[in-house]
Formats: sequence, C-alpha cells, structure tokens
Amino acid sequence: MLAATHTILFRIVEPVHPTESELIGSPRRNLALATWGLFSGLIMLLLAGGLFSTLLGVRAELRGVPTIVSSLISASYYAGFLAGSRITLRSLGQVGHIRVFAALASLLSAAILSLGLIDSPIAWAPLRFVTGLCLAGQYVVAESWLNDLATNENRGRLLAIYLVITAGAFGIGQISIFAVDARLIGGFAIASVLTSLAVVPVTLSEKAVAPTVSAGEHISLRELAKVVPTGVGAIVLVGFAHGALIGMAAIFATRVGLSVARIGLFVAALQFGGVVLMWPVSAASDDVDRRAVGVAVSVGAMVVGGLLLLGPATSPMATFLMAVVGGLSYPLYSIAGSYTNDWIEPEHVNAAASQLVTLYGIGAMAGPFATAGMMVVIGPSGYYWSIIVLHGLIAVFLLYRMVVWRAPLTTRPWSDVSIPARAFFIPATIVAMTRRRRSS
Repeated sequence: MLAATHTILFRIVEPVHPTESELIGSPRRNLALATWGLFSGLIMLLLAGGLFSTLLGVRAELRGVPTIVSSLISASYYAGFLAGSRITLRSLGQVGHIRVFAALASLLSAAILSLGLIDSPIAWAPLRFVTGLCLAGQYVVAESWLNDLATNENRGRLLAIYLVITAGAFGIGQISIFAVDARLIGGFAIASVLTSLAVVPVTLSEKAVAPTVSAGEHISLRELAKVVPTGVGAIVLVGFAHGALIGMAAIFATRVGLSVARIGLFVAALQFGGVVLMWPVSAASDDVDRRAVGVAVSVGAMVVGGLLLLGPATSPMATFLMAVVGGLSYPLYSIAGSYTNDWIEPEHVNAAASQLVTLYGIGAMAGPFATAGMMVVIGPSGYYWSIIVLHGLIAVFLLYRMVVWRAPLTTRPWSDVSIPARAFFIPATIVAMTRRRRSS
C-alpha cells in the first residue's frame, strides 16, 4: 500500500479538519460529495489491479517461471512503489491532484495492456515496476487528500473506510479471474479499459474538488524517524509482511494445485478479510494504544498461520483462514499510518503520507524474496511460515516500543470507549502487563 525526501514537497493550504460530530452529522454528506469522484476512480483502478496482478501470477506459473524470477517480478512492483511515492508529491504541487491522477491512470492502462501483449518474464519485471509506480502515486494522491480531512479522533476510522473500499475492489478484481484465460490478452484488456474509465469520475465531477496545494514544508525520512520511530519501523515491517503475503499468494495457490477459480477466491480472501475487520480493528486503535492493538492482531495472524500449516491448502478451511489472516494483517497499515500522523505537525501531513508509501515499499520489495527463499527451502508451506515469521517481527517490534515509550492504554474515559475498542481491551491489557513485567 503507500515524494521525494530531499526536494521541494507540498502541503495543503488552509486545511479543514472536521470534528467527530461533524463527520457523523449532516456535513458527512458534504464529505461524501467532495470525495465520491476520488473513491469511484479508485474502485475502478483497484478492480483492474486485482484482476491483472492475479492474472500475471497465474500466467507465470503456467509458463513454469522459476520461483526466484516470480519473486523478482513481484518485487519490481514494490520497487515501483518507491519511485512512485517519490515522484508524485512533487507533481501534485506542479499540476494538482486531478491531473496527476489522470496521468498515472493513463500510464497504468498502457502498462497493463502491454503485460497482456508481451509473453516474456524478462519484460514483465519493468512493466510491473511501472504498475507499482502508478498505483503508489494514486495512493499518495488519495491518502494526502484524506489525511487533510482527518483528526486524531477519527483518523483511524476515516483511513479504514478508504482501505475497505480499496481492498474490497481489489478482491473483487481477483475473483474475476475465473471469467478470463490467463494465457490470453482478454483479461488484461478488460483491466486496461477499467483503468481508463477510472479517470472519468475524478475529472468530470463538479463536487469532487481536490485540495489546493502550494509549496510548503517537507519532512525527510530521517526527520520522520526522529519524530515517530515507532511509525517508521512499523510501516517498514508491515510492508515486509504484506509484500510476502500478497506478492506470492497467487503463485502459492497455483503451485498447490488450486483451479483458476479457486486461485482467485484464495487470494481475494485476504482482501475480503481485510474489509470485514478493517473497521473494528482501526476503530479500536482510535481508543486503545495503537501499538497494543498492533501487537494483538500480529500475534493473531501468527496463530492463524500456524493453523494453516495443520491442514491441506486445497481445503475450504484454508481459504477461510486466509481471510482471517487478511482481516488481522491489513489493518496494520492503517494502525501504523494513523500512529505516525498522530505525532506529526499538520503541515507535514502530505509529505508524511508520501514517506509512508516509500517506507512501505521498501519493506514490501523485500517481502517476496523472503517468501520465495522459504518456499525453495521448505516447499510450498514456506508461504505459511513467512506469515508466522514476518508478523512475529511486527509484534516484537511494537512490544519493544511499548517498553521504551510508555503511554496510557486508553486514550479516553472508559464510558466513551467504542465497542470494538472494548473487545480489544483484554488482549491489549495482556500486552501492557507483559510490557510492565519486561521493564521491571
């Protein structure tokens, strides 16, 4: 998931920060009118992204592409993330959100169509790089836009809505693979058409007015790490885990013998699990120490990864457990991003959004190689082991940060704590007790 660090960066002028009550009352309608074009465009983009990325993974396996080459193709996508996040914010200040969105969508459409036309794994890697660049840029556009509307009290929920929409669209795109042949160009052409159509609502909606941008302050990775070391470290590790989890899912599913339709369902289960649990987990992190919630869901993902090792990958239960993994893992991006934005100044929101995508891309680029190595040494079950190990790293890091930087477990009185947060209170308390024991 998600600007240059030593060049001119930009911020939004005169930001509007609605309160919690404003988001719940009638102004919510105004917020929907202001963002529906962006969300509509993102839905079409992510439908296309889910379809073509799964198609490419299946095509690679059908052609017998070696595991290390497949991991290189997946890593190229995340390398594009790095480039895209560094380029986009600079372009926002020069031409604005809507024009950047349109330009990136056009380039993405061409890259997707080229992937369908060219039957060479060597050529797929640079094209995957381009798709990563374009999607990272779209995420920077969307997240800088939405972060300007958020406050510390509602940021987790607002970003959760965004992530639910994008994850749901991506998952539907993955399931759609059953209707196309991965060896033919048809599926890639459909994805290209969807990407082209994504420009329409963003550019033609009268109400969907993007924020105004002007030259402003920047924040480098080093500065961000000094201000929020927890957020920087967490987002890299989350990217590491997600790069492995998402980048190698279709390859693993094809290798264990699932049918094309089942492959789409297997990889989409991650997205749909994220859709189901994104809101409650993110809402809980608004009321309970975000780090404690992160530890709880990371440990949960490890446990589910262990359960996956106990049964056949071809069973319906494996698909269900993958949905649980996605539901526990995907909110970690929202948690790390929200925690980071809790600690930075408003004028750094745009720059921080871009830097978070950069950091996520750094981790995600390494993820496929870690999983590929485990699959080569252990076999296909190495994919499940990567889930356990990489989420274990997240849990250990967040627990360590809770020890060295203490904070209240809840951020508001118990009577005001949301139901999702109360559900996480017991595991979060256990985490806090562990922290106290280790520090004593």
